[in-house]
Amino acid sequence: MGKFFTKSRKKKLLLSIAPPVAYALIRLLYATCRVHYHLPAKRCQGPCLVAFWHGEILMNPFLYKKFMADLPFSLMISEHFDGEVIARTAAFFGFDFVRGSSSKGAVKALRESFRLLDEGHGIAITPDGPRGPRHSVADGIVAIAQKKNLPIVAYRYKASRFWQMKSWDRFVIPKPFSRLDFYASEPFYVTGLSREEAKAKIKERLQSYV
Repeated sequence: MGKFFTKSRKKKLLLSIAPPVAYALIRLLYATCRVHYHLPAKRCQGPCLVAFWHGEILMNPFLYKKFMADLPFSLMISEHFDGEVIARTAAFFGFDFVRGSSSKGAVKALRESFRLLDEGHGIAITPDGPRGPRHSVADGIVAIAQKKNLPIVAYRYKASRFWQMKSWDRFVIPKPFSRLDFYASEPFYVTGLSREEAKAKIKERLQSYV
């Protein structure tokens, strides 16, 4: 029996079970909450980048569905195992995905992002993923935004009551029947800024709703 449940088989079993279960639980959790959206007057009319913190990835698909569902988006997800779980869960929400991050598969991820952007897709990125530090901004989102001269939209959500994991990203799980407030910024550009200036501007926009 021990040989049957090898590490590889355990991972395959988890990948087949976890995503649909997670999707169902996320939908159920959202349905119990009192939801409020705070949306800007202006929004992207074409391909753009969406930025949100890794610790807030759980509920942000609902903000996309409310605010930008008519624009096709692909999530940039790391090639680590937990990234595979996230990617398969995101697929249930109708997202495509780009595999890679600043720490692994960066060149491949950039090439695939450029291809998708040229085809009219937007790209959603967690600038502090996949390993942090928490609420930092890696180079990837700056490189894409400046290379393609694209606007960025910052996503946030806050829960009135929540569990917070002890993981590096302090992952947030709203409690049932809490109030959920979703925020999206107006599109902004980092074209013409230095790398550090661009990172600071992205972080400032993401922190604006704290």
